[in-house]
Amino acid sequence: MVTANDTSSNGQNDLIYSVQQQQQYDDIDPDYENTPDAIPQILDLDLRGTRVKLDRETLVSLPESLLIAMFPNGLVLGRRDPSTYDSSEEDEYDEESEEHEQQEQNRGEHSASTDDSLTTFVDFDATCLRYVLDFYRQAQEVRDHQQDVESIFASTPAAQYYPSLLEKQPIIVLREELEYYCVVSSKKKESHEKVKLAAGEYLKHHDQVFAALQKNIARENNVAEQHLIDMLCDAGFSREDSWGHRQLEPNKTCIVSMSLVLLKTTGPDNHMATAQKLLLFWRKPARKCWWDGNTVEINEEPVRLWARRTWTLELALI
Repeated sequence: MVTANDTSSNGQNDLIYSVQQQQQYDDIDPDYENTPDAIPQILDLDLRGTRVKLDRETLVSLPESLLIAMFPNGLVLGRRDPSTYDSSEEDEYDEESEEHEQQEQNRGEHSASTDDSLTTFVDFDATCLRYVLDFYRQAQEVRDHQQDVESIFASTPAAQYYPSLLEKQPIIVLREELEYYCVVSSKKKESHEKVKLAAGEYLKHHDQVFAALQKNIARENNVAEQHLIDMLCDAGFSREDSWGHRQLEPNKTCIVSMSLVLLKTTGPDNHMATAQKLLLFWRKPARKCWWDGNTVEINEEPVRLWARRTWTLELALI
């Protein structure tokens, strides 16, 4: 288990830690949207061959952990397809792009309409983004039908500084990156490749959200990890839930999973106290990492399968 930056004495900080500091918005230029480098109203994205048009408002409302995965180097508009060049060409391409952009500016041809027509290539799974967008639409429909329900933010200091939050629907976002490693006795290279593919499918189909963490709790009797499961189940998850999205990454021994649930604030057990705790993860994604390993039967051969799981937890608003 990896921990860092303990900021309080409660149990959850023994389990997960903040990976991004609270952003400050006091210095934002009100005329930012009118600058040449502003994000256009509609972005044309190419996600591994799948074209997606995404409006700016939806983009900025996406979970931060998802945005980091989609744009690890920041949003670069009009970036060409990464499959058409290798890393040794990237610096040269950047210089050419800057020179071309300067020429366009000198001719006065740079405009918002030009930006809107750019296609930005993103090395990210389109089905994962679609899952998130579909859930966002469902969450908005739920919020529209519950206008008479008091917002979770009404009794918090956040309502004073961010009154618009009273109209938002809170969503719990849980993301897992699972990197796996196979130890096999066979010395044939072809056998190793087949085992890796088969092991990925094996892990992909074992898709219960809390199964691996519960196994780790049973082995180490970790109270903080049990507290995390209890908190998430009080807030909206079920102990038998499966991942909403779970997919192997192409050409990698890695599986990415995501689950989104509406934050529960009412019920017979009064879930408000747990919901208030999860407000701490709004704009502050938190991360937990651990290893697990076991011996499984892959292609009629015993394989020692190690998995490094990284969870990211945050609260999003829509």
